[in-house]
Amino acid sequence: MQVTTYWAEHAWLDPVVESGVAVDVADGRITAVRTAVTAPPPGAVSLRGLTLPGLANAHSHAFHRALRARTQEGSGTFWTWRDVMYGVAGALTPDSYFALARATYAEMALAGITCVGEFHYLHHAPGGTPYANPNAMGEALIAAAAEAGIRITLLDTAYLSAGFGEPPNRHQQRFSDGTADAWAERAAALTPADHARIGAAVHSVRAVPADQLATVADWAKDREAPLHVHLSEQTAENDACLAAHGCTPTRLLADHGVLGPRTSAVHATHLTDDDIRLLGGAGSTICMCPTTERDLADGIGPAARLQRAGSPLSLGSDSHAVIDLLEEARALELDERLRTRTRGHWTAAALLRAATADGHASLGWAEAGRIEAGALADFTTVALDSVRTAGPPARLGAETAVFAATGQDVRHTVVAGRHVVRDGAHQLVPDVPGALADSIAALRG
Repeated sequence: MQVTTYWAEHAWLDPVVESGVAVDVADGRITAVRTAVTAPPPGAVSLRGLTLPGLANAHSHAFHRALRARTQEGSGTFWTWRDVMYGVAGALTPDSYFALARATYAEMALAGITCVGEFHYLHHAPGGTPYANPNAMGEALIAAAAEAGIRITLLDTAYLSAGFGEPPNRHQQRFSDGTADAWAERAAALTPADHARIGAAVHSVRAVPADQLATVADWAKDREAPLHVHLSEQTAENDACLAAHGCTPTRLLADHGVLGPRTSAVHATHLTDDDIRLLGGAGSTICMCPTTERDLADGIGPAARLQRAGSPLSLGSDSHAVIDLLEEARALELDERLRTRTRGHWTAAALLRAATADGHASLGWAEAGRIEAGALADFTTVALDSVRTAGPPARLGAETAVFAATGQDVRHTVVAGRHVVRDGAHQLVPDVPGALADSIAALRG
């Protein structure tokens, strides 16, 4: 068994920062962690800066990367933003989606992300006709993650209606399998890989009829797979659910067996006290996406109350207005400060936990997100000598990473013991900005 040793100048070993940490890696896993190693051992790979567990981006729509800046012209609402999104979705093919996702996932690796949860609902050709391979789009995403060097949980998404009792509109036809049973049959044909796991998602209570929610939940339960759902991002969803079912979306999900410890509710912005009790009591993770939630003027969700009620927290970049999990972690605390006008809701360690161990667990990778023996050898190193991070003592490395650093400060990213980003350069995709520009330009004809 070949062992590679990485020597971290400083490493966050939850909850503290240690200096001089040797991490032995074999077969993609950490075999030993040794502290107080004052210099790199012979043959070791040096990681200068602060080494963290790999970051988990628990909520992504890869094709939304093509929307960056395009949706910032003028004003509008979530719903007008959605119309622009539909235009991009309508232009994608399996080949063009692969190219865009490969570049987007490479951008994630450059920002220290080692695993992504891809909330995937773009299944069929325009008009809803299945491809010859019904999972061509999902398989393109899995292949894209492999080429970008990161792990993926493909959260294959049931998206069956435009609203309560409404058939899919012309933009949504390519999202829909018609019924939850047909969705389940197609999703069951997806194949996991060393870097890829398969999960499920309910797009929203708007998009899956109540009498079909259990089909999706049971599919995930039978496979012990993660199950994600967009929840109460907009008050209009709550109002429509109350009109259709006489209850909140959270209550509807609970009544149909969707909530539970393998379930993640994304956004959870507009909740009642009873909703918070239901989510916390079920142990469902809450995935907060602060940069998207503020970009779309969604509001600030009750993350602190949800965590106190029993819900772990994870983080996602969602629409990719920016791709920076350190910014998502920082925004979680700072948005709560603005809402409450008090400081210190989470420690830096707690915010890093949301970005690492708890995020990975929500995606079905419970063996990742920690620097310890037996864990997957996925970690990232943040510079402590940039214009943003220089000055604080190393013992405050977690605070520096969360409250000062950005994705631009990521120096190294290692996945399964392989150096994917070295000294700020992606080793598998040599020109990430060019790949992004070309793949996005191709969608505009």
